[in-house]
Amino acid sequence: MARWKPDARQRLVVEALTLFAEQGYDATTVAQIAERAGLTRSTFHRHFADKRDILTAGQEALSRLLAEGIAAAPADATPLDAVGAGLDRASSSLTEFNRELSPLMEAAIDANEELRDRSAMKAVGMAAAMNDALVARAVPEPQARLAAEMGVLAFGRGFQRWVGPVEGEGPGELRDRTAEAFAELRAAASGLT
Repeated sequence: MARWKPDARQRLVVEALTLFAEQGYDATTVAQIAERAGLTRSTFHRHFADKRDILTAGQEALSRLLAEGIAAAPADATPLDAVGAGLDRASSSLTEFNRELSPLMEAAIDANEELRDRSAMKAVGMAAAMNDALVARAVPEPQARLAAEMGVLAFGRGFQRWVGPVEGEGPGELRDRTAEAFAELRAAASGLT
């Protein structure tokens, strides 16, 4: 087995999502994923605890990037400007690999209730990371929570526009799509008062 090829983690993700699409999540085993990727089960388990973890791969990194972007925002940034900085940092880190895998990931999640629940928890984790980063900047809790939730909504809307662009348009850059979505939400929120 070709155990020392680079990008073992990415190969495991690609092959797992392909198998989920071909035969369903429940029918796919860790052994099948490892074999299809040309790796061993032990290599699989060095990267993932179980097959569910493939679908949340990168969640911790994304939450960390959001928080780091907020922390790095200028000291005088408003809470929403700080969230914008977090969104920029996180969305700048995603690559074409993430965009291309999104339809397979979405299909696997849509077909399984447990995975839908787990996906919903991803948004909760992102919001918590942004909320905590804002509170660390001395933003009061209610404002921090609201700004964080707007950030999650903007990221989701921007990501959807990136993976499924309007016909005649290219996908553009995720950071631009997310910034556009965030600007729209900020404008909509200003009309609520």
